Amino acid sequence: MAHTSASSAGSGAKAPDSSRRSERSRQAIFDAALALVGEVGYDKLTIEGIASRAGVGKQTIYRWWPSKAAVLLDAFTAGVDEDYEKGLPDTGDLAADLKTVLHATADEFNDHAWQAPYRALAAAGANDEELSRAFVARLLEPGTQVYVDRLRRAQEAGEVAADIDVRVAVEMLLSPFSQRWLMRTGELTHDFVDTLVDQALRGLRPRD
Repeated sequence: MAHTSASSAGSGAKAPDSSRRSERSRQAIFDAALALVGEVGYDKLTIEGIASRAGVGKQTIYRWWPSKAAVLLDAFTAGVDEDYEKGLPDTGDLAADLKTVLHATADEFNDHAWQAPYRALAAAGANDEELSRAFVARLLEPGTQVYVDRLRRAQEAGEVAADIDVRVAVEMLLSPFSQRWLMRTGELTHDFVDTLVDQALRGLRPRD
């Protein structure tokens, strides 16, 4: 009788949700990688350290990723697709929209918790072509495209000259921003962003 009850209880119990457990482990690994790279830097970041902080075995990490760079890239770019799908704001005022987004981006770039993994990936990518290409494909190219789309709409609305190559225009806008931050040539401030946007748009607007 006791045996029958145990069998019945076992058959009615829910099986462990392996997908939920895997997702929890994956998120713990992401959190650990992002925290550790800010604390110890990329050179001292290890799979073993990530595993220990995340509370998982290192073989769990190696089952999903081939290297610490791959872990960090996935951790850093998690969720960016949803952000990019929103695109840039379009209030009809291109300058105001660009300033709004770049002010927020400057604040993000100045946040140590955010900039540590970005700098680590940028530095590692300089010596790792495969990582660099993945970083561009996952983060930089989609990010650039939302600006291209916004400038193209502004071009169609007559805010940007019809003969402007909008892709090049976006690179003219974003490259000084990135260069100042990456090389620490100056502070990344809202005033700098406003000047950058105003001067870039001065060259992009239709000529009378």
